[in-house]
Order: sequence, then structure tokens, then C-alpha cells
Amino acid sequence: MHIAIAGNIGSGKTTLTRLLAKHFNWTPHFEEVEHNPYLDSFYEDMQRWSFNIQIFFLNSRFRQVMDIRNSGKNVIQDRTIYEDANIFAANLYSMGLMESRDFENYKSLFELMTRFLQAPDLLVYLRASVPTLIRHIAKRNRDFEQSISISYLTNLNERYEEWISHYNDGKVLIIDTDDIELENPEDLSTIIERIEGSLNGLF
Repeated sequence: MHIAIAGNIGSGKTTLTRLLAKHFNWTPHFEEVEHNPYLDSFYEDMQRWSFNIQIFFLNSRFRQVMDIRNSGKNVIQDRTIYEDANIFAANLYSMGLMESRDFENYKSLFELMTRFLQAPDLLVYLRASVPTLIRHIAKRNRDFEQSISISYLTNLNERYEEWISHYNDGKVLIIDTDDIELENPEDLSTIIERIEGSLNGLF
């Protein structure tokens, strides 16, 4: 079984991945943040490093999904390969931060990769307003994230909503995180009940 957690920067993906892995005793697969050699450079100069960082994420996510499917284990994954292409790369291109030739090259590679992939059994989308994202980002206090602008987060949110409204590769569960705390036992219990209800139809 493969559950993937999708959502904007600061929506709570990593926290929920960790909590669900502990509850279900499944294997967590986290996004490569600490070991990404382009993150600091990207936030300092997005136009210069946009293509590099998106290729790094695409390669990393493709390897991760292949490992998940080949492992035979039940897995919770933090962010999906679909978000890399449909949200982040597309947003950088629309903002003029990625050249057309680079974006076309990226899309071609993504389309080739996805021919070899199977979608998650359940996609959990964490919906969060920009104020909630900003609060979460400030709370975890990562240096490289402090320069993220409100307009950038807003653009990403709009793309997330557009993407999730047309997602048809598998089952989707949408969780609004504005009025809940993932680490609150009662809120987490409600989320787990909803996930288990969605999974019941998969067995």
C-alpha cells in the first residue's frame, strides 16, 4: 500500500507523514530537504537555479517511487512527483523564472518517467490558506525558507487547487488544515479515521 501526502510548503506534509507512519507502523519516505545541494542557491537566485533544482527533485522523486514499488512495503510518502511538475516547475515557468527550452525539456523528461510509475493508492491533499502556511514556516524556522514571499505561496496554492480538482490518477482525500493541529491527538484521530475510511475501499 502506498499513501502519498501532497500539499504546499508548510502545509504539514512531513509532520503528517511521520505521525501516520508511527500509527500504521508503515515505512516513511521523506522529501530530500537537508541534503538538497540547490536549495540555498535557489532561494537566493530562483531564475539561475530553477531548472537545476527541479531536475534534482524530479530525479529524487522518481527514484523514491521506484524504490517504494519495488520494496513490497506499506509506505507513507512526503510529496509526490506530480507536484514537482504540475505545481513547482509550472509555477517557475509562468513567473518567468525558467526558460521555455528548459521547461519543455523538463516536461518531456517528466512525461517519460511517469510512463513507468504507478500512482499512489491514496493521495492525501493537505489544503492550507497562506496565513497557515506562513505560521508553519515561521514555526519550523528553516533559514532557506525565510525569503519565501506571500505571492509565491499564493501562486502555488492556486496551482494546487487547480491540480487537485483535475487529479484522476487515483483516490483522493482532502484535509483542510486551517482549523486543526496535526499533532493534537483528537485532530489526528479524526484524520486517521478518514484515511482508514478511504482505504477500506482499496482492500
